[in-house]
Amino acid sequence: MASIRRFDHVGITVSDLDAATAFFVGLGLETQGSATVEGAFIDTVTGIPGSSTRIVMLQPPGGGTCVELSSFSRPDHVPGSPAALANELGLRSIAFEVDDLTAVVDRLASDGYGLVGGIGEHEGVWRMAYVRGPEGITVALAERIG
Repeated sequence: MASIRRFDHVGITVSDLDAATAFFVGLGLETQGSATVEGAFIDTVTGIPGSSTRIVMLQPPGGGTCVELSSFSRPDHVPGSPAALANELGLRSIAFEVDDLTAVVDRLASDGYGLVGGIGEHEGVWRMAYVRGPEGITVALAERIG
């Protein structure tokens, strides 16, 4: 029976690859590389004939699961739901543990990215907040406090 070896990456499709990359680099991820992918491989994998996409791979400092940002030039983008709430079906957030939640939230707010709700505390162990990033991407930020 086949089994998973490791969690490799989370893919996020965006229309503005530069803005999304800057947002995640601002959170502390590091760019591992970028490329344009088109041809038989991407057509087969996505099921979209004639597709072309630019991708950027980002990784946390010290390694770990990557974030793949992808922006299609062919075909045109299909709008998502940029104001999706946590109860909407589908991938709702990407989560990161941070050292100082308040400082990260304040810095993101100064860049124009606001909280979805507020900063909550769970059982004296975690402080957590959802921030709405570029193109409506919900980023969960959590700080261990206990």
